[in-house]
Amino acid sequence: MPHDQDDRPPESRYVVGIDLGTTNSALAFVDTEAPKWQVGVLPIPQLVAPFQVEPRETLPSFHYQGTASEAAAGALGLPWTAEKPNNAVGVLARDEGTSKPGRMIASAKSWLCHAGVDRTADLLPWQGDDDVERLSPVVVTSRYLGHLRDAWHQAFPKFPLAEQDVVITLPASFDEVARELTITAAKLASLPRVMLIEEPQAAFYAWVDRHADTWREQVSPGQKILVCDIGGGTSDFTLIRVRASEREGDVEFHRVAVGEHLILGGDNLDLALARHVEQRLAGDGTLPAEQWDVLVRMARRAKETLLGTDAPASMTLNLPSKTSKLIGGSMQVEVTRAEAEQVLVEGFLPRVPLTERPTRRQSGFQDFGLPYAADAGITRYLATFLEAHRLTGDEAAADVHDPARPDIVLFNGGFFASPVLRDRLLEVLASWFSTASANWKPLVLDHARLDLAVARGAAYYGMVRRGEGVGITATLARSYYVGVGGHQSGTAAKAVCLAPGSAAAGQDFELPNSFQLTLAEPVEFPLYVSSTRLTDAPGTVIEVDPVELSALPPIRTVLDAGRKRESSTIDARLHAHLSEIGSLELSLREGALRDTNSNRSWRLQFDIRSTTQTDLAAHESQAEGEGIVGDDTIEACRAVIASVFGETAKAKPSKLVGELAEAIGSDRHAWPTSLLRRQWELLMEHESGRRKSPQHEARWLNLTGYALRPGYGFAVDDWRVAETWRTVRNRLAFPASQAESLILWRRIAGGLSTGQQLTIAEPLLAATRALHRRFTGGKATSSSASTDPAQSGEVWRLLGSLELLPVPVKTELGTAIVELLPKRKLEGVRSAMLWTLGRLGQRAPVYGPLNTLVPSTSASKWASAVMDLAEDEPIAPLVAMQLARTTGDRHRDLEQSKRDQVATWLERKNAPHHLMELVRTGGTLDEEERSQVFGESLPVGLRLV
Repeated sequence: MPHDQDDRPPESRYVVGIDLGTTNSALAFVDTEAPKWQVGVLPIPQLVAPFQVEPRETLPSFHYQGTASEAAAGALGLPWTAEKPNNAVGVLARDEGTSKPGRMIASAKSWLCHAGVDRTADLLPWQGDDDVERLSPVVVTSRYLGHLRDAWHQAFPKFPLAEQDVVITLPASFDEVARELTITAAKLASLPRVMLIEEPQAAFYAWVDRHADTWREQVSPGQKILVCDIGGGTSDFTLIRVRASEREGDVEFHRVAVGEHLILGGDNLDLALARHVEQRLAGDGTLPAEQWDVLVRMARRAKETLLGTDAPASMTLNLPSKTSKLIGGSMQVEVTRAEAEQVLVEGFLPRVPLTERPTRRQSGFQDFGLPYAADAGITRYLATFLEAHRLTGDEAAADVHDPARPDIVLFNGGFFASPVLRDRLLEVLASWFSTASANWKPLVLDHARLDLAVARGAAYYGMVRRGEGVGITATLARSYYVGVGGHQSGTAAKAVCLAPGSAAAGQDFELPNSFQLTLAEPVEFPLYVSSTRLTDAPGTVIEVDPVELSALPPIRTVLDAGRKRESSTIDARLHAHLSEIGSLELSLREGALRDTNSNRSWRLQFDIRSTTQTDLAAHESQAEGEGIVGDDTIEACRAVIASVFGETAKAKPSKLVGELAEAIGSDRHAWPTSLLRRQWELLMEHESGRRKSPQHEARWLNLTGYALRPGYGFAVDDWRVAETWRTVRNRLAFPASQAESLILWRRIAGGLSTGQQLTIAEPLLAATRALHRRFTGGKATSSSASTDPAQSGEVWRLLGSLELLPVPVKTELGTAIVELLPKRKLEGVRSAMLWTLGRLGQRAPVYGPLNTLVPSTSASKWASAVMDLAEDEPIAPLVAMQLARTTGDRHRDLEQSKRDQVATWLERKNAPHHLMELVRTGGTLDEEERSQVFGESLPVGLRLV
């Protein structure tokens, strides 16, 4: 599709640059009508302690939700707020959060690029206080932007920010979903005119702007400029090549390489120093979660002080304590400068050779839910980056030095505010390219203000887009690929290059390949990105090598066939466009290459939900590698299913599973996932046949849920679950089918959305609350037998399977179960109640995100109840393990004394040794335990994430 540049809105008076940093944000601007334009910085009014308004040049990227009394008193109000807000961002949010970490949100930017959670879900603050409203990373980001917008309006009331050209910065390694969500956050903040620029480029633009009259004296053609951008949350490396310009005596800048995304920055240093102090205070043990959160905030200040300019020899940390036995009610610990340097400098900037590579083990930091880089050694990642992007071809031949060596270094980010850290990185970099006969050091470009450079550079870039200043020719610096073909057993996956690393913004690519595409059926487009394969041309077919290609969220959709509802296969071609704002847009067009007879086309959107925990390993599961069952087996299944549910069918529903097993040649427990999903399709084709009788509907519901369990883990399962919901929800033909529908929803619960789970749960929760009132002296209404929790264990098991229910609801339900366990009249459903209690209080979720777990204090109480009240229940040891399992995350784990108590109880009960091991040291569930926790065996090849 053509992209007409004339569609742009008229140029605004102001060009605005916004740096959305992990730790600090800032806003810079240019007045284009000034006699000589220059970049200025907007002072940002914000709350500081004690609830006073002061302007600052940066806005700390922290969000604080006030207490009820603070909100009622209007303490969080700002000059532009008419009402009494209950939240604040900036200095006050950062400072108040140090003592009240459960009310503060930090590192929202890191969460915005966290591919392991639903980034649009309300999950922050991670492990927040019970009365604090949860927000999504997108909404938190929009609130930072909203504060900057309001500050702008106060300073320039006649020029709304929504009508100005706004450039927002982001890490160079942000994936496509994070880029799109950044734009979404801007729209939520009523900023529709935004462009994106990568932070390392913005930092370089700021340097060019600061040295507008002298920069040509410091660079020359052939040089390589390394931009090291390390902030609070991420590390970014970028290479810029200086080349001769067509204008004699001038040069051009070409961005030629971008590093992989690393959640590794100042936050990691804070955690490492906090853990060092914790070991001095608690030995091999751990501090309570509340104290740990406070300690991390103190460690940040200690880091900045002890690694800063004119650092003292030591500083004392006063950690508040809840015990009155300590003098002054606090624990004191002295941290020396030498300690800080040993932990932070040696730990994060080790002296390593250029050939050393990062380890791939799991990061030791699990406290904040973020996927921190596995190896803390930043210098190892830098070595890998430089080695991967050595010069090649003519440029390498013309370079008389090591082709991996940069000539110039530009530091950016709060990390380099410390001269100790900056000097160590330069020392290691120099050691890689020095020889016994010649020492080497790069030229270091300076920044006056690291905290303002990126915002200034973004505003400068806005002027470059208007033809002013000096621009960087920024290629994509990463290649994009789409997976092709199916998952055939024993064959390597293939991918086709969509856009090469040499592509630039605004460029279009139509692949020379012809594709076959199925309409009106679910299809999936696996996507990959590579920062090392930069020369593949569009249409190049390669094997998917995980070392070179990183998976992006796939595109999943059902392509509309128009009025023709039947599925059909068409020829299609794929089109890629790199938008001016820096995002990748994909579309499909009907017809073979150069065929202009068809007008049908489809825009493809990234599936953001596919990055949630349920689908995190969807394409690494054994199910995807099982291969595809033969057509003869599918036709045999089709005939058996039609013999029961077809229009002229006469076979009995009770015989269906047995006849399918005979036709397939194996018991149903051995049926592979691919076969089960095809059975689901066949059952949906004959869905009308369930209305023949109650027995038909019961069998159809049972087998449909069995074929789709656990509701995720196979390509386009989310679409299958949505189709099942649309077909079954509130559409039962016979009241007697209610019980089987509960089993269906339990089996596919992992694929249901939060709203769908709440819809299912509401009538069942009403029934359990009525039951609780009945046994605690209150009045209660009766329920039908199929939904009466006193008679139906499936009511309890379904509720336990709904992991996305709000934490307060799960806590209420678990507490009610504990109170009902001793009731003799409920002995028939006691095992089901215990199973549900285990799922409600589990320390490691089956499929839900970690923010859906109940507090460890609740799980601890429930573990005591299981040991006291369920002594003779066979399932009790499994439940006790789920409640007390060790995860290594202090916010989830029970106190050590409670875990020891549970382990001793399990030993006395002669429970399997592995259950005791999971409580004492942690680990993964074995096959039998997984089946018990899920409620039945999983399909062959599928394992719970």
